Amino acid sequence: MLAANYPTKKDLKAAIGQRLRYEETSMFGPEYRHDGELTVVGPGPYQRKWFANITMKAGKIAKVR
Repeated sequence: MLAANYPTKKDLKAAIGQRLRYEETSMFGPEYRHDGELTVVGPGPYQRKWFANITMKAGKIAKVR
């Protein structure tokens, strides 16, 4: 699962239209896709306080749920 480098989910929502700040955590290969759906955890890979589903379009955040 990708780790989104945002303190809160609200901060992630405020970043709609920008590139995603993330950290790869999978030992099975890259999970990031610049188009499509992603599931992320925040605020970091070891502090799992919130989760979100993100829609990416052209490398930018289009929607956060």
